[in-house]
Amino acid sequence: MTTRIISGVVMIALTVAAVWYSPAWLFLVIALVLVALSCHEYGGLVRASDLPYPATLATAAAVLTCASFARDGFGGAGRVPLDLVLMTAFVAIGALSLGAWRGGTNALASAAAALLPCLYFGLPLGAMLAIRESDGPPALFLLMLTVIVSDSAQYFTGRAFGRRKLAETISPKKTIEGAYGGVFFGTLLFVVLGGYWLPAMPLWLRVLLGVTVVALGIVGDLFESMLKRSAGVKDSSSLIPGHGGVLDRIDALLFAAPVYYIVLMHV
Repeated sequence: MTTRIISGVVMIALTVAAVWYSPAWLFLVIALVLVALSCHEYGGLVRASDLPYPATLATAAAVLTCASFARDGFGGAGRVPLDLVLMTAFVAIGALSLGAWRGGTNALASAAAALLPCLYFGLPLGAMLAIRESDGPPALFLLMLTVIVSDSAQYFTGRAFGRRKLAETISPKKTIEGAYGGVFFGTLLFVVLGGYWLPAMPLWLRVLLGVTVVALGIVGDLFESMLKRSAGVKDSSSLIPGHGGVLDRIDALLFAAPVYYIVLMHV
């Protein structure tokens, strides 16, 4: 427990420093490192599922997908168009799948597994990058803090009141009562702090978006748990003492960030 607490404090301190104080180029580097680490952990899940995985190509495609959201690219080199990255990744990974297939019934699963990192890691982390650039650190930190508070509330509410299983096959410890607690406290924080950090957003939209962000965070958590359970793995890695891997820490954000990005940028 002590190791878990110390690791948690260190992660929070590093997150606050990165979101609030790092220059744009450094935050881009941090985002790309997170994408690469996530791809590495994801590759372990794919291989544990007995599927071939073109790690280098899939990682490069996901990293470029994330980088395409950077306003000026590296050193003002210019932004790489997202459509160019995704179409190139599709063609390259699809062509590679032809050469890697050795017969059997796993061709569809293998090709899908190789293409998923672009969508699963590249797009959400790129969206978070764009949110920070466009709306500033408070907007991004609001998203992250909402997910953290919701996750903690799910745990403590579930421990205190949990009776009914939320998704027993995927995550036996999660309860419906815990999910209710996460939705309530996560949304409450989003609505209150959003009044200061997103002052232009009307109250009704803050409530709706808060509920959506928290609900999608729960879905993202369950999605990663499904991948791990299917692969027969408890944690995505042991990189973070007491907390598992990078994927175990950002799984909720990966589903919540895209919708948050869409609302801030287009609504």
